[in-house]
Amino acid sequence: MQRDQIEWQDGTPVSTLYGDPFFSRQDGLAETRHVFLGGNDLPARFRPGFHIAETGFGTGLNALCAWAAWRASGQTGQLAFTSFEAHPISARDMARAHAAFPQMAALSDLLLAEWRTGRSAITLPGLDLRIVVGDARETLPGWEGRADAWFLDGFAPARNPALWSEALLAEVARHTAPGGTAATYTAAGHVRRALQAGGFDVTRMPGWGRKRHMTRAVLRAGQSL
Repeated sequence: MQRDQIEWQDGTPVSTLYGDPFFSRQDGLAETRHVFLGGNDLPARFRPGFHIAETGFGTGLNALCAWAAWRASGQTGQLAFTSFEAHPISARDMARAHAAFPQMAALSDLLLAEWRTGRSAITLPGLDLRIVVGDARETLPGWEGRADAWFLDGFAPARNPALWSEALLAEVARHTAPGGTAATYTAAGHVRRALQAGGFDVTRMPGWGRKRHMTRAVLRAGQSL
């Protein structure tokens, strides 16, 4: 397993493998809330047994944000969160990245304590986190789960085209529960077309920060696995 190497630029972690920041240089937490929570109508859709899946775990910021929203929504069970990640980062880099978001410190400390063990299955109060390590093009087709919401958060399509291919996004659709959704910060035409080809109805929405647009997708009836 090759870990992603990080270069720090003004406090922002940037992948040396892909030459792209792990989250917005402006405010990564605000971006996650706008794109991935807002784009999937969360927390309004939370219910017992809700399952989020993600392409690209990165620093774990999206998982922290979703977990915090789950707890704040009053849900008492466990949020299921499955992330497909080819190059997990080190605990040291994760801690440094999370330090930019002190409002998440309590949850970050819990996650980091487990991350340091190297386990890919992590159970925390209110969160069942599973990290599927490897190339998502190989691991997602064999996954037996189905997500109610997808966070499509690979690096930019131009930097990491493998996570935005029509074949992979078709697998995302196949592993989406009826009525499920997907959201991503990118509004690239080929990504929207691939989601449509996979079985999603796709909408372009206002983006966050400097991004004019983002993408929201809703699975069409009869399209799930």
